[in-house]
Amino acid sequence: MQARISLPWFELNADILTRHQAEARPLLRFEQIPLELTDLRLVVRQTADIMRRYGALEDADYQKVQTLGRDQALLDVVRQWYRTGAERHAAAPVGAGPQAVEHHPAESSVLDQVLMLAMRPFLSRCAEVLQQRAELAIWSHSHCALCGGEPDFSVITPAAERHLICGRCTLRWKFEPLTCPYCHNGDRSRITSFATPDGQYRVYACDVCRRYLKAYDGRRARRPVMPVVDSVATLPLDAAAMQRGYSG
Repeated sequence: MQARISLPWFELNADILTRHQAEARPLLRFEQIPLELTDLRLVVRQTADIMRRYGALEDADYQKVQTLGRDQALLDVVRQWYRTGAERHAAAPVGAGPQAVEHHPAESSVLDQVLMLAMRPFLSRCAEVLQQRAELAIWSHSHCALCGGEPDFSVITPAAERHLICGRCTLRWKFEPLTCPYCHNGDRSRITSFATPDGQYRVYACDVCRRYLKAYDGRRARRPVMPVVDSVATLPLDAAAMQRGYSG
C-alpha cells in the first residue's frame, strides 16, 4: 500500500520549522495526508484481520472495526484520532521548554492500535518528505516533528547520537541520548540501561516515570535500523523491562 501512495506536498523551510519548533507544534495537518477513502477502508479492515489472526484482537472488537471500516464516518473517526495526537502539543506555551509540555500516556485502546497501524503507510509517505530536509535538525522536542506521535523505538548512530523513531509515522530525529523522552528526566543517575549480550540492542528505562525505550545500536551494526523488524526481534527486552517494573 505504501508504495502506491503519492508523495504529499507541503511547504517546508527553516522559518516554518523554526516557528513550529518554538510552539512545539507538529507540521502535518490532517488535510495534507494523501488519503484515499477506498484505500483507508481496505487497510483498516486488513489490519483488523491480521490482528485477530494473531490473537491481538477479540472477536467483538474485530466486528466493531470491520463495521467502522465500511462506515461513511470512518474518515471523521480517523481525523479525530490524528488531531488528538497532533494537537495536544500545540497547547504548550510558545517558547516553553520541554518540561512545560504536559505528558500524556501512550494510546492504548483497541481502536487506537488499529488506526495507528492502518495509518502508518500514509503517514510514513509524509515522513519521507520531511526526513530528507536539513531543517529537521532544528527540532529538539521528544514528540514527532511531523505528526506529534510518541517515539516507540530509537537508534544509536555511528556518531553515538540517539535518534528517536515515531510510532505513528516512523520519522527519525535527534534527541538527547540520556534524557527520558516521556517525562524529560535528565538525571542520568535515574536512567537505567541494559543490553542484549551482543550489545546490538539496548533499553533505556526511566526511574522517574517508569517507562522505557528500546534502541538499536548502530555503532557496530552491519545494517541500518529496521524498526518493524527490530521491534519484534527485541520482544525479550520488553519482557525483561516489564519484569523490572517498567512499561512501554
